[in-house]
Amino acid sequence: MDAGHLLAFNMALLVALASPGPALLYALRTTLGSGRAAGIATGCGLAFMAATWTLMALLGLDGLFRLFPWAYAACKIIGSLYLIHIALSTWRGAADPVRESARPNARAFFGGLLVNLANPKSVLFAAAVLVVIFPPSLTQVQKMVIAGNHLIVEIIAYTGFALVLSRPSVSRQYLRAKPVLDRVTAIVLGAFGVRLILDR
Repeated sequence: MDAGHLLAFNMALLVALASPGPALLYALRTTLGSGRAAGIATGCGLAFMAATWTLMALLGLDGLFRLFPWAYAACKIIGSLYLIHIALSTWRGAADPVRESARPNARAFFGGLLVNLANPKSVLFAAAVLVVIFPPSLTQVQKMVIAGNHLIVEIIAYTGFALVLSRPSVSRQYLRAKPVLDRVTAIVLGAFGVRLILDR
């Protein structure tokens, strides 16, 4: 493994981060609704779980899921139900005013962690990307470096999102559009949850 491998991995990671999936939507909504600190804490939770999935893929968890399909199916069902729960909560609270410190940082971190834990497909995606980019004979130290690199890149990216979105001008626009944006977010998160159940 060399620096070129890590650079290619980081480019793929940044493209995936910018895609409008449940993790990004959850981080953006938390930042807009609860402020910069909560947004950064949510991003740290998302990053920690995503890096953990990458480490699990490096250690062969994708093979375990293929060996025991029922374990993968159970993870998918639990994860999809959690995403649908978030979607319903977001829809119900769309018209509610935003309260100060609505999401304490510890809760925000745990919420981010759960959102990425709710998507066991991440380990299969990570495994596919890792096989394409990295050589097959990775040492245990190199695997830890890859996972640590993943953690750092995601924390930097989500912190950047939070710093931009927590600007007063952006927050004011969000508050005006909150009912519509929250309902759109709820629909997208709910659709991801349903898709996770139906996807084979």
